[in-house]
Amino acid sequence: MIYTVTFNPSLDYIVSVDDFRLGLTNRTASELLLPGGKGINVSTILNNLGIESTALGFIAGFTGREIVRRTEEMGIRSDFIFIDEGFSRINVKLKSIDGTEINGMGPHISPEKVEALMEKLDVLREGDLVILAGSIPSTMPDDIYSRIMERLHGKGVGFVVDATGDLLLNVLKYRPFLIKPNNHELGEIFGAEIKTRKDAVPYGKKLQEMGARNVLVSMAGEGAVLIAEDGTVCEAPAPKGTLVNAVGAGDSMVAGFTAGWMEKNDYRHAFYMGVASGSASAFSEYLATKEEILALYAQIAPAE
Repeated sequence: MIYTVTFNPSLDYIVSVDDFRLGLTNRTASELLLPGGKGINVSTILNNLGIESTALGFIAGFTGREIVRRTEEMGIRSDFIFIDEGFSRINVKLKSIDGTEINGMGPHISPEKVEALMEKLDVLREGDLVILAGSIPSTMPDDIYSRIMERLHGKGVGFVVDATGDLLLNVLKYRPFLIKPNNHELGEIFGAEIKTRKDAVPYGKKLQEMGARNVLVSMAGEGAVLIAEDGTVCEAPAPKGTLVNAVGAGDSMVAGFTAGWMEKNDYRHAFYMGVASGSASAFSEYLATKEEILALYAQIAPAE
C-alpha cells in the first residue's frame, strides 16, 4: 500500500481575474475549489492512474471536513487526524496573475497529534511505500521527516521524499527510495548553478553518495533527469505544450514515477511516466487525467 502524508492540507481556491487592478474591487472570471497539499496531489494522480493510496495528515474545522468530503468524492481513501481547534488552511491561487498565491497557516498541531500520526504509521509493513512531500507547519518539529523514517527504519518500508534544504538532507542517511529536488533546490544544496540536464547529473550522484537510492531532478522547461540506483541515467527535454497551470506539476511527476515503477519495476518506464505526468498536469487546468498522461507518454517515451 502507498501512503501519502500531507502535514498541512488545504482547500485550494483557484481563480483567474481579468484585468486585475490593485486597490480596487476585482471579480473572478473563473474559480475552482479543490483539496490541496502536495501529498493529496500525489494521491490524486495515483488515483487517476488506477493505483490505490491512503492520504494521511491533519485536518481541522469546516475546511478540514470539506477536504475529507472532496477527497472521498474523488475516490481517494483517507485517514486524516482531526484537530479539535482551528481550521485547515485556504490557499488562494491567482493563476492569471503570474502564479501569485496567498497560502494560509493551518491549525496548531500538538505533540499528542503528532504521536497519533506516528501510531498510524506503525502498522506499515514490508513493501509499503510512504510519500513525504512539502513543508512542515511551524507548530510541528522541523525534523518530523527524520523521526518518521527513524521510527520505521528496518521494517522494509520504502520512502519517497519531495522536500528542500535540511528537511531533505537530514533523511538521506535512511536511504530513501526516491528524492525529487528541482534544479534550483539541487543548486542551493551544493552552492552551484544548474542550468542544463548535464549539469544536474554529478550533483545527483553526490546525493546518492549521501544515501539517496534514486534522484529525480525536475527542471521545468529544461526537462528532467533521473540518476537511478542501478547506474542508469535517464534524461529528457520538456515535452512541447502550453503551460496552463504549474500548480501540482512536481507532485504529479512524483506520482507518475511511483506508478510507473509499481507497474514494471523499470526505471526508464518510471522516469517517462513521471515526465509525462508532470507535464500533462502543467498543460491542464488541474491535475492530469490518465488519458492525458498516457497520450503524452506515447509521444515522449522511446519505442521499445
